[in-house]
Order: sequence, then structure tokens, then C-alpha cells
Amino acid sequence: MIAFFGMGLLGSNFVRALRRRGEEVHVWNRTPERAFALKDVGAKPFNNAADAVRGASRLHLTLPDDAIVDAVLKSAEPGFSAGLVIIDHSTVSTEGARRRALDWAEKGFHYLHAPVFMGPQNALDSTGLMLVGGPRELFSRVEKELEKMTGAIKYVGADTSRAAALKLIGNSFILTLTTGLRDILLLAKSMGIEHDDVTSLFDSIHAGDMVPVRLKKLLTMDFSQPTWELQMARKDAGLMINEAKNAGLSLSVLPVLTQMMDVLIQNGQAQKDWTIVAQDALQVSSANR
Repeated sequence: MIAFFGMGLLGSNFVRALRRRGEEVHVWNRTPERAFALKDVGAKPFNNAADAVRGASRLHLTLPDDAIVDAVLKSAEPGFSAGLVIIDHSTVSTEGARRRALDWAEKGFHYLHAPVFMGPQNALDSTGLMLVGGPRELFSRVEKELEKMTGAIKYVGADTSRAAALKLIGNSFILTLTTGLRDILLLAKSMGIEHDDVTSLFDSIHAGDMVPVRLKKLLTMDFSQPTWELQMARKDAGLMINEAKNAGLSLSVLPVLTQMMDVLIQNGQAQKDWTIVAQDALQVSSANR
């Protein structure tokens, strides 16, 4: 039997998919109505977390944050059976994921951090990507069951915090990309360019292919052979900001970027490749040497 806590959009669809495969699932949610709504698909809801997990071999979590994960696990602990595997799909801090693995191991239970790049429909269709961090032997025990929940699974090592870190990095890409696209659409709006024209332009320049190419170029840390000089990129960014400003619109990303550019130009880097703006992120800290 499997217990699943956190019946939001993601968790509830995970449960629906589990039930489709004939799994026995106990469900619990901080607001009981969401758990009881899953009676229709054959899940067994509980008002009490300890009762819900009693007898389970695995406990899956899709909860909002570290504090709630800790509080829910504490309330459920009286119902834990020996050998229980806690599989936490929540997006949490690296410190929280690391600490929970240690704390629950001391109590004789197992903890894997398994955040996902999946939306509710992915959870229902068992598509998307699941990262897993934790002891290799433990991962191997549950790998086949986890594979049924997602389209692809990536084991990232014994340190649970590594899975949490990679999830945050992935989410930062999504947030940064969306904010950048907002600036692009506002700039287009300011100049009377239709959305279809923006999409067509991106298709023509193969915008999606630029991400891995740009990352590889950054990682070389060679700014001495410019393909776009910093001073020229700064000029173009200024044109973009002014176009938006003249239309009464405010951009989010470019004004911050130009501040960084100005500092570098003042420090004599004007003729370097503009990607030097990422230099501080590429430098290896003493802690990572």
C-alpha cells in the first residue's frame, strides 16, 4: 500500500494515475475535502496523517515548503512502519532536503528527494522528468515504481540536496525565461509588432537551440574574442529600453542588465564579448575548489 500526502493539482493527479494502475493508495491533505474528493477514483482518504500512512511501504509527498513537509512528517510519524520509504516530490531548500535525509535515517526510516518537472497533466499521463537524490541502494529498490510515475527519471547521486539544487536551477530557468519573454513581448508591443511576427522570428533564428550553445560558450570563459562587443550590446539594450519607455512601458530584465554592463564598461571591459556579464557566476568559489 502507498500513502500520498498533498492533494493539490499535482498530487491528486499522481494519485489518479496510481489508481489507474491498480495501486492501493491512502490519501491525506491538510484540507480534508481535497483528499475525500479522491474517493471517486478508489483512493482511501483519511482525516489523520498517522492513520493514512499506517501500513504503507512508501509515503509520497507533494507539499508547499520545508516547514510544512517537516510538520506533516512529524504528525504522521506515529503511523510509520519499519522500513518506510519517504519520497518527497516537494520543491524545497537544499538544506532541508539534506537535513531530512539525515534525521529520518537516524530514526530508522528512509528518505529520497524526488522533485519533478511535471505539471498536473504530466502527473496524470506519467510523462515529464523526475530527479532523484539519495542512497543508490534505496533508489534501486524503488526505481521501477518511480519509473511508472513519470516519462523519464534521472538519478543525481547520494546527496539528497543535489536533487533539490537541480530542481531550483530548473525552476530558475523557467522563471527567468518567462520574465525575459515578457520583456520581449512588451518591446514588440511598443513598436507595433504582432505576436505572430515574434513567433515567426524566433522560429527563423532557431531560438530554442541557442540555450545549450550559449551555455557552452559561457563555460569557456573566453571573453577576449568578441562576437558582440559589450559596448555595442549596451547600445542596443539602451535602444530597446527607450522604445519601451517611449510607449509608456517598463521592462524588467534589461534595465538591470544595463546597470551591470555600465559597471563593466567603466572598468575597461567595453571591447570584451558581452557575455562577460556572467563572469562572476562562472568564477569557481574557494568552497567549490
